[in-house]
Amino acid sequence: MKIAMVSEHASPLAVLGGVDAGGQNVHVAALSGTLADRGHQVTVYTRRDDASLPARVMLRPGVEVVHVDAGPARSVPKDELYPYMATFAQVLAAEWFVDRPDVVHGHFWMSGHAALDAVTQVQARTGGTRIPIVQTFHALGVVKRRHQGAADTSPAEREWIEPAVGRGVDQVVATCSDEAFELKALGVPLHAISVVPCGVDVDRFRPTGPVEERGRSARILTASRLVRRKGVGTTIAALARLVEAGRDVELVVVGGAGTAGADLADDPEYQRLDALARSLGVRDHVSFRGQLGQDAMPAVYRSADVVVCAPWYEPFGIVPLEAMACGRPVVASQVGGLIDTVVEDATGMHVPPRDEAAVAAAVAGLLDDPARAAAYGAAGRDRVESRYAWTRVAADTERVYERLIGGAALAPRTSGRGAHASRSVRATERTAR
Repeated sequence: MKIAMVSEHASPLAVLGGVDAGGQNVHVAALSGTLADRGHQVTVYTRRDDASLPARVMLRPGVEVVHVDAGPARSVPKDELYPYMATFAQVLAAEWFVDRPDVVHGHFWMSGHAALDAVTQVQARTGGTRIPIVQTFHALGVVKRRHQGAADTSPAEREWIEPAVGRGVDQVVATCSDEAFELKALGVPLHAISVVPCGVDVDRFRPTGPVEERGRSARILTASRLVRRKGVGTTIAALARLVEAGRDVELVVVGGAGTAGADLADDPEYQRLDALARSLGVRDHVSFRGQLGQDAMPAVYRSADVVVCAPWYEPFGIVPLEAMACGRPVVASQVGGLIDTVVEDATGMHVPPRDEAAVAAAVAGLLDDPARAAAYGAAGRDRVESRYAWTRVAADTERVYERLIGGAALAPRTSGRGAHASRSVRATERTAR
């Protein structure tokens, strides 16, 4: 089938780890590539953020990236892109009028908004049936506002457009069970929600292979974009408790603006975290590594005794999957997608968000019990292989597309609580496990 992926701010060609580049870029690239491996033709539409980029780029056989001219041809924070979505939609409509896809898959709320607009324009011009639309939000504004309050920089329009997108598309692919119930609260019917998680490259991230050398007897790793909600400060504070207890432990922090061509010291969140580590007396126990490429990360994961993911909230979270794929035990906040991916007392441990004492206690327990840590790591690898490999994720996504193209999910929606809705609840809960 011909699949149109719309990812307005997250290009699969983007460098990972910047302020607006991360898990969504990985998701779009990997899902598109694996669908192409399954025989489909995938076109990814993303906004041009550099004037030197060619109009079309072959990412790999079967996957083409189209750079859409909408707004200035430079990097723009994603929360400032909404004014350009009408132009983005016009370009999509013109493209799809000439070369109609079998299904459209929007990623993030603005992509869904543009995709709906474009599909409506195509249908108005052709008078034919509507192109089926699938939507993955990757993050929900209502959750972001709940945790960030006044610090949320999302445009005001997101508050009503995002739920409208959820109700207007043909199927929403939630990445975890927690998101599915958030969507239900926004008025998206349960029969229009499928749970398909994000995936991980199980060939790249594996337990065997090079191991980075470390400087102390124990190592904790955290990897994320350096934004406050990711909870790196909580992990640093937990480290201080471990050091105060006499442990010879180091913390490696991967992420931020630092690359070969950029200075990590210019990153405001790095400056805050650096000051925090100094104030707690553990700066010499913390190594800020900046961005690392995907190929460098497996050796870093393997060098860690424990991987800590302590965000305030997390729509899904790729890092726990990568850590589990490398056979590492995970200590994770009991929030969002981490509730699904990390199985308590099986592949890792859950802790309350923003609770440095709980993080320190969980890490200490694993450092003191290497056999348990090893068992968690082995179980994590098994879980990732069976549930989160991209081959499984792509196959599940393909089934969503096929149902829509077959017309089974295009019937008028209802919000009733009949047998269909009940079956959807059970299917959602069963798939999320």
